[in-house]
Amino acid sequence: MIDANSPPSSSVDIPIIDAHQHFVDLGLGKNPWLCDEPPIPFRYGDYRPIRRTYLPHDYLRDSSGFNVVATVFIEMEWNPADPIGETRWLQSVIEEHGLPSAIVAQAWLDRRDVAEILAAQAAFPQVRGIRHKPRAGATPADVNPGAPGSMGDPRWRAGYALLEQHALSFDLQTPWWHLREAAELARDFPAVQMILNHTGLPADRSDEGLDAWREAMTLLSEQANVALKISGLGVAGEAWTVESNRRIVLDSIDIFGVERCMFASNFPVDSLVADFGTIYGGFMRIVEHYSEQDQRLVFCDNARRIYRIS
Repeated sequence: MIDANSPPSSSVDIPIIDAHQHFVDLGLGKNPWLCDEPPIPFRYGDYRPIRRTYLPHDYLRDSSGFNVVATVFIEMEWNPADPIGETRWLQSVIEEHGLPSAIVAQAWLDRRDVAEILAAQAAFPQVRGIRHKPRAGATPADVNPGAPGSMGDPRWRAGYALLEQHALSFDLQTPWWHLREAAELARDFPAVQMILNHTGLPADRSDEGLDAWREAMTLLSEQANVALKISGLGVAGEAWTVESNRRIVLDSIDIFGVERCMFASNFPVDSLVADFGTIYGGFMRIVEHYSEQDQRLVFCDNARRIYRIS
């Protein structure tokens, strides 16, 4: 019997640029959320299994059998007192292993030293963008537009405005109920490429929850400078399956268009909900009816263009 999550045989050789993955060396003691006790609340529940060193040889083991040609490292919440430290460390990783191919680095946009940090990050040859998770409400009822640290905070937006002068993109991780603010941000800074992480976090799989998610995603998609990473689709306590994620994947591509979507593993974080083969094999199974050209766009070519990977 064919595993519904396995890749179709016609797709196994398709080139992949994994648009969202992480490396960490816990021996450095620089990632508090992976080192400190007790663990923090996390959307996948208990994350102790990923509180371990994860380097390129671990990633290549997990992704074996797939034609991964490049990866994009996303900041791993390194100690914010030393945001440049993670990028310096990654340079040594790249020199030894040849991965990652591009870096989305850390910078806190509402800090007084943001201009200095952005200039320093932009000086590294593999840095393409920045991620800073803005302040977010725990539920749609908790949205407080303009709150300190949020996308509507004038000080935060002043830091965001500096991205353009360094040709840096912005990776946004926020739940879908903040996507109206994200749309306003993208509209006000059209020269900054925004990339929404983890499909807008559609954790509420009720009909009402998914209807609200689709409405928010549609609003954000109206801004031409926004792209989407289809990743992070796990739900705590549930298996990652094609059947549970098919509609979300296809709706996402319908909303943003095949030219603005990228698949990504979010490894090792998403190893909490599935192995690499289940996730990427599932993506391949879901879009196997797409043309070869469109499959190349979502698996490789869009990420190559957006993250400027040669």
